[in-house]
Amino acid sequence: MDIQSIKQRFGIIGHDSYLERAIQVAVQVAPTDLTVFINGESGTGKEVFPKIIHQSSARKHGAYIAVNCGAIPEGTIDSELFGHEKGSFTGAHEARKGYFEVVDGGTIFLDEIAELPLSTQVRLLRILESGEFIKVGSSKVIKTDVRIVAATNVNIPDAIERGKFRQDLYYRLNTVPIVIPPLRNRKDDILLLFKKFAGDFAEKYRMPILQLTDEASQILINHRWPGNIRQLKNLTEQISIIEKSKLVTAETLKLYLPKDSSSSLPILYARDHEEEKISERDILYKVLFDMKKDLLELKKTVATLMEGGEQENPLHQQPKGQLINKYQENLDDIEDDYTNIEISEADDYQNIHPAEVITESLSLQKKEIDMIKRALERHNGKRKNASKELGISERTLYRKIKEYNINL
Repeated sequence: MDIQSIKQRFGIIGHDSYLERAIQVAVQVAPTDLTVFINGESGTGKEVFPKIIHQSSARKHGAYIAVNCGAIPEGTIDSELFGHEKGSFTGAHEARKGYFEVVDGGTIFLDEIAELPLSTQVRLLRILESGEFIKVGSSKVIKTDVRIVAATNVNIPDAIERGKFRQDLYYRLNTVPIVIPPLRNRKDDILLLFKKFAGDFAEKYRMPILQLTDEASQILINHRWPGNIRQLKNLTEQISIIEKSKLVTAETLKLYLPKDSSSSLPILYARDHEEEKISERDILYKVLFDMKKDLLELKKTVATLMEGGEQENPLHQQPKGQLINKYQENLDDIEDDYTNIEISEADDYQNIHPAEVITESLSLQKKEIDMIKRALERHNGKRKNASKELGISERTLYRKIKEYNINL
């Protein structure tokens, strides 16, 4: 079957040479039982290629199943893929077959495979090496004959370096790699796809088909399309439904395209200037210090207002106690991040003295303890009512009572 026939059969639009190369590789590898690894950005249409491989193989009369590994909770992924025995865990009221047992003799497509837990990756590696697996809660080895096609939008070598993906599994999966080009590299196909989607939605919603002005066409071509084909399809549907005029102008497109990513011009990164390179850790230090400083100032201001009584804040019409605790909860989140950071390493970014920060924090802490005590006294120790007045959850109030060792 030639490439044009494959395109028509599976609804693939475009003439990009890299796209056609990917189709050609899929067709050539289909008659074998080699494992195929598909790599491409989200929204590029990776899910079509496992279907091409399956339908062009000797397994086409067998079962085919697509599994989104990122959509299955980590606690149940092993049961879903390999099955389980009755009573193997809470809720396992009866034995269940997993996908690898059900699809025996067919093809299984593991999408977002980089989301698999490391323990599941070990089980998958065993299937690739020997065709064997064991159900959850069982000791019996089961054989399966399954063709595996995997896909991801993650940089796997980087995931391996970070310890998130097994290197041996990657080499077993990557027997035949297929790379799907992003839409921004298929400029000649962008208008073809837009016209196809516009025609489909015009028929679906029984309305005139969208038409592009020359300027609007150029904007579509030059857009970076971070969401790729999926993003273009969604944009076309939105315009088809919302806009009364079916002539799409540049002004119309600007209403639907993100302003910060409308150009396909290359972006210069700091690594082009090694002497100005700033690490992510350095940036994190500065951001955290800036945020903490701002929140401390806000808390100090609001705490000062509280000295005037219980009237409401004229700016937001919120009880002052609620406003203070809103900032406190945000500060708590930031301070959690600080527990793993060496303050001394970040001193270069701030002209502040640690002693001043500690003094200010203790002062604010004392005010908070006083507010909690007053609220509890007014409500006779009832945490539920006190937490409502303070504007925090009952769980947060309980945590603060325990943290500050407040006696009820």
